[in-house]
Amino acid sequence: ILVVTLSSCIKRKIWSPYDMIMISLSLYRLILQSWTMLDMFLVIFCDTSYYEENLFVVLKTVYMFLNYSTLWSGAWLSVFYCVKVASFTQSFFIWLKKRIVNLVPWLLITSLLCSFTAALPFAWGVYSVHNNFTAPFAMANSSETGVTRKDSVTLLILLSNAGIGLPLLPAVVSNILLIRSLWIHTRQMQSNASGYRDPSLEAHMSAIKSVCSLLIIYIIYFICLLLLMYNSFLALSIGKSMCLVVMAACPAGHSVVLIWSNPKFREVPARILHHTNCHVR
Repeated sequence: ILVVTLSSCIKRKIWSPYDMIMISLSLYRLILQSWTMLDMFLVIFCDTSYYEENLFVVLKTVYMFLNYSTLWSGAWLSVFYCVKVASFTQSFFIWLKKRIVNLVPWLLITSLLCSFTAALPFAWGVYSVHNNFTAPFAMANSSETGVTRKDSVTLLILLSNAGIGLPLLPAVVSNILLIRSLWIHTRQMQSNASGYRDPSLEAHMSAIKSVCSLLIIYIIYFICLLLLMYNSFLALSIGKSMCLVVMAACPAGHSVVLIWSNPKFREVPARILHHTNCHVR
């Protein structure tokens, strides 16, 4: 997605709002996946240095920033789809449809600042929790340490809920509105359709399936992220491992749905398969 969108922008020398959203989403997702792999590598092979104060704080803070940025980019993609495709007659929706092209760059910049704002206090929270858990028992009063730990963990939970919940709201609302609009339009087309196969009707049904798939993947990712944030599982438990696997698979699944729902992205894997078959023969 990133390569196709960037090459298209370079050829046309024009950055459309859709291209901006797709580049930011794919770029954040690529960096997030790479950062997660680096984190897992350090946990497995550099266990002693992983829990060093500065390294631990940097790893977790950057991870949260990339996570929030990815969620915001996915949310703006849902909003953009809804505004461009859905057909509502409300005045606010018409106003948004006329101005979405100019709003997209500002939305991306605002979400970047929101992600940074939500992740920066997280660094202080991780630093406090890390110090409280690694400090020797004789250096601090146990009751004071317990209160500090509770306050720090509560702050982390509140910040993570805010960072996760804010992009979830526009994403879910936009997807539901888009599904409703497509479903109403599809029912109207079905009532007026003849016995022959209508390409427009099939395109609408395919769009509904794609949007539903994106919404389901988005919600599953949020649920797994919340479960991990609330420490619902024991360390190295099957439940925690399952959540990590699902969280790693959701971005890939989201990307696959985006690729197969867009003819421009779909051409690349089809071309690769064609060249592979030719070489095999």
